[in-house]
Amino acid sequence: MTQFFIDADACPVKDETYKVAARYGLMTTVVSNSFIQIPPSRLIARMIVDAGPDVADDWIAERAQPGDIVVTNDIPLADRVLKAGAAAIAPNGRAFTADSIGRALAQRSIMEHIRSTGEITGGPKPFAPADRSRFLQALDEAVHRERRKAR
Repeated sequence: MTQFFIDADACPVKDETYKVAARYGLMTTVVSNSFIQIPPSRLIARMIVDAGPDVADDWIAERAQPGDIVVTNDIPLADRVLKAGAAAIAPNGRAFTADSIGRALAQRSIMEHIRSTGEITGGPKPFAPADRSRFLQALDEAVHRERRKAR
């Protein structure tokens, strides 16, 4: 059965994910390095992991399996969950796929290299209402796609 995992530190679409999960009756696990308030629901669980680089990512990647959907902005985590057979969606609605993840990883690597030289890259554009709308649509589509696969 499909479940959601949220890479929750700095995730701007937790509430939207909870709403979609409630609509479909799906379990959601909110994973973070610190306490994050979650709504009271039998469908939502909080997992606080140790602080440190990639600890939350490792926890999610070890548990994500085919049919699951991971909400993350972390490209290496998206790559790991795709390899495990799960789906991955960024908060701006970008669905990571087997066809797109290689390009995303390469672009991330290039940007890391540019920043390491001292170049100021400006960072990502601010999160906008249109991103929220795209995310909701992408998440709904992912639920339907994963349910079709399970049949």
